[in-house]
Amino acid sequence: MVEFRDHNGHDWPSPNSFLASVERLIEQPDTEFLLGTPHDDSPPAGVCQLRYRYSVWKAADDCWLEDLFVRDPARGAGLGGALVSLALDRARERGCRRVELDTNEANEAALALYRRMGFSERSKSPDAAGRDLFLGVALEEG
Repeated sequence: MVEFRDHNGHDWPSPNSFLASVERLIEQPDTEFLLGTPHDDSPPAGVCQLRYRYSVWKAADDCWLEDLFVRDPARGAGLGGALVSLALDRARERGCRRVELDTNEANEAALALYRRMGFSERSKSPDAAGRDLFLGVALEEG
């Protein structure tokens, strides 16, 4: 996860904070971390973080694909697709009716992967006009 932070050009939160956060989350039943390797005998080169929450609109859990990261040397080998496929399988196993995520529109490689895996900008209502938008606001400590 720290490599993902670095890849995105950030230096905060600290590595210790990341470790504490992962330790906290991994104990929760609504969070999973999936690790992937390019070869059976190689160390992990990819991670996918999943979060689950109940949706009144689906009358079931939703799965939020919060993070997906593959180390540079392992990119292009299908590891990202394998992790997304596993994430979809895990969501189905848990009874989820929808998997959502966010990514930057300039991240063409990620968009191509997600579209190839069946994701679209219309996850809320496929027949509605317009794309679904992910919005947010940063709440800074004052």
